[in-house]
Amino acid sequence: MALIAPSLLSANFLQLESECQMLNKSEADWFHLDVMDGRFVPNISFGLPVIEHIRKATSKVCDVHLMILEPGQYAEAFKKAGADILTVHIEACPHLHRNIQQIKALGMKAGVAVNPHTPVAGLADIIQDIDLVCLMSVNPGFGGQQFIPHTLQKIKALKAMIQESDSSALIEIDGGVTLDNAASIIAAGADVLVAGNTVFKSADPIATIAALKKLG
Repeated sequence: MALIAPSLLSANFLQLESECQMLNKSEADWFHLDVMDGRFVPNISFGLPVIEHIRKATSKVCDVHLMILEPGQYAEAFKKAGADILTVHIEACPHLHRNIQQIKALGMKAGVAVNPHTPVAGLADIIQDIDLVCLMSVNPGFGGQQFIPHTLQKIKALKAMIQESDSSALIEIDGGVTLDNAASIIAAGADVLVAGNTVFKSADPIATIAALKKLG
């Protein structure tokens, strides 16, 4: 069954505590936390202080997605803030293996995110070291975008790579996930669905999360 990781980028930040309580009561598996620096992506979101407070508000997995340059400088700080999984972008890491080693040495699971234009073949030499691959199914930086259909082919290619290399990496899909396309995304091989607007903009977020779970 697919894991559901609502993205708090779409939450009401004036009601962040109640949003966290809602997710705690729901069938959501992870909290997906998007950190943007305005340099790697054309937007700025939130950082360490917000994640520290979210960590205090939940016992669920905090899945931190760093859309930032030079993520190695901040890995230890995000561990202290409460990250369980720390994902860095392949495009931002010229020494990716070193970044993965650093994250694991700090006691977190290590994820690698891949932008829509980046082939998954670039992960071949490191796939056995990765706990999570986050395939961006929209261009990173903003919520509410439409799912890029070609992502389904990338999921299938990545799934084959994972199976052939005997890796235990999970495939996470981030961007444009809806109740209409979630089943096809899971069928292609996805293990984790990130959902922002689909959850937080719905009339009944808890029911929406439950509906996504049933599709898996």
